[in-house]
Amino acid sequence: MSINDPDLLVIGRFARLAGLSVGALRHYDDLDLLRPAWVDPQTGYRSYRRDQLDTARTIVRLRDLEMPLDEIRTYLATDDPAEQRRLLGDHGRRIEARTFRLQRVLHVVGQLADGAPDPSAKENLTMTSPTTDALTELDSATHRALGVALYNHTWTLLEKADRSPAETDEMIHAAHASRFHWSRAEGSEPANLARGEWQCSRVYAVLGRGEPALWHAGRCVAINEAAGNADWDIASAYEAMARASVVAGDREAAAEWKAKAAAALDGIADADDREVIEGDLATLP
Repeated sequence: MSINDPDLLVIGRFARLAGLSVGALRHYDDLDLLRPAWVDPQTGYRSYRRDQLDTARTIVRLRDLEMPLDEIRTYLATDDPAEQRRLLGDHGRRIEARTFRLQRVLHVVGQLADGAPDPSAKENLTMTSPTTDALTELDSATHRALGVALYNHTWTLLEKADRSPAETDEMIHAAHASRFHWSRAEGSEPANLARGEWQCSRVYAVLGRGEPALWHAGRCVAINEAAGNADWDIASAYEAMARASVVAGDREAAAEWKAKAAAALDGIADADDREVIEGDLATLP
């Protein structure tokens, strides 16, 4: 093989056709993600085969979807469609988990920016799916949409400083309804159910209701541990148990769970996620 091979493309032309920069191609070569077909021994110039364009474009697509490079390497290394679907599913679930966490941050940022919660901000709470049909007629996508919308609505009410008694009732019922609809959504993972239990526990903790706060925090821990969930999910579960124990008046148990949550911080890969749990723990005695 040589530079005169008609099937070879120089790195600049290959980069333009693939939608990548020359720098990115060099980086992917260094990472053994996409190796050039030929490197000129005299100049070190890289050249690629035309049939490598599909691989390069797949990398572009997956990077657009924010898949980490290590996972892209694993994806490219397998020809098994089922394994590729599994990898994409795992990545999608991590994005979904981060979306839940960012929803919390968004509420807090909104409060800081506006000076107070805006109860009229309904754009993220609109439920266009039918809610008066018989339960058995709701499809999985509707259950999922309701689960998400009710989760967001619960957070809006949790962050509201001047909730009325009626809004407090609405907050309790919305949290439970969100957890229920997630249990009916096709493809729902244990992590989704655990997060629903976590939110129910937080609602009752905010209301000073120790017994139900402990119950739902305990369910959150049990679901996460049974599923082998780690990272942000298990740390937040332990934080929920610590908070519920404080509300229930059990300071010894609260200290133990707080210590477990603090130890679990080291297992959180994302620094922003870790900061959220650290902030929650800092509000505990």
